[in-house]
Amino acid sequence: MTDEQMNAAIGEIYGWESDYCTDLNAMRAAEMSIMNSFAKRYMHELLLVCATPTPVSGTDERRFYCASARHRAEAFLRAFNKWEEAK
Repeated sequence: MTDEQMNAAIGEIYGWESDYCTDLNAMRAAEMSIMNSFAKRYMHELLLVCATPTPVSGTDERRFYCASARHRAEAFLRAFNKWEEAK
């Protein structure tokens, strides 16, 4: 998905307009609104989105802290089954 498609898809979920792909504050607000039932799925998707082909030193949790706004937006959409692969 393009950044514009991602921003629109997240905006549809919450009715908020923002640049989720570049704004960590906007993604933080979206993350904070996730209900417990989706929190584990979101964290799982974020780990997958931030996965690297070679092992990263430290724990997997570090990937969460260092995730970009775009990584978070993609994981968010995947958790809500709103992600669309590029055609």
